[in-house]
Amino acid sequence: MLPARSSWLPLLERALVEDIGPGDVTSNAVVPAAMRGEAVIVAREPLVVCGLDVAEAVFAAVDADIEAQREWHEGEARERTLPLLRVRGPLRSILTAERTALNFLGRLCGIATFTRRFVRAVEGTGCRVVDTRKTLPGWRVLDKYAAAVGGAENHRMGLYDAVLIKDNHIEAAGSVTAAVAAVRASVAPHLRVQVEVESDAQAEEALAAGADWLLLDNRSIDELRALAKRFGGRALLEASGGVTIESVRAVAATGVHRVSIGALTHSAPCADVALDVVRSAV
Repeated sequence: MLPARSSWLPLLERALVEDIGPGDVTSNAVVPAAMRGEAVIVAREPLVVCGLDVAEAVFAAVDADIEAQREWHEGEARERTLPLLRVRGPLRSILTAERTALNFLGRLCGIATFTRRFVRAVEGTGCRVVDTRKTLPGWRVLDKYAAAVGGAENHRMGLYDAVLIKDNHIEAAGSVTAAVAAVRASVAPHLRVQVEVESDAQAEEALAAGADWLLLDNRSIDELRALAKRFGGRALLEASGGVTIESVRAVAATGVHRVSIGALTHSAPCADVALDVVRSAV
């Protein structure tokens, strides 16, 4: 589900101010104010459609007289050269909004498309692909929305909606048991508690202390398989660390329940989308 407009509209507004500034000097000079036109945003490569609402909002923010018509739906795979969105209205305004709309659409389609590759790679294993907090600052709600459109599950949105005790927390607390106890004594009871463990002994300690999930970071395939065999029936196991499209299926096949992949949002290539004017008239 698309996040509330209030969570991403300020980002859109800042993007427009950043790009347009006091005005689009090129379009204002070349395109008559009365000229109207129609343009189409097309995919120049196969992609998963994501971000149409945001792209439409860009055009509407530039000029309420621009009408948008979707040619496809969010989450659907689209072949190259096929239209995603058609816009009609004042041509000067359409061209002014073009780059900002394409920037949003390209990033969101890129994340959704990249994520879909990982999701398809683990099909049949029973393992789920999960995103992380490794998002572009300011873009988190949209980055995670795109990952979900691509088929991933969203991990915690931030530091506030789930507990993840990592190695530095354990070092500060003195032990896994102390860290889990401190969390259980102070946070809301509905928050799940996940602990990053570096050994079988730490895993046993975490579960004895009341952890719900175990994070297995940067483990080999053999290690993951052994950990899944020993602990898979007692806690949710999440593998992470350097997972690539080439390695993700082997990781998923070890028996872990989830695999979290920062690359979904920090390394997804921008999708190649473009806007072409197809008709204009004064």
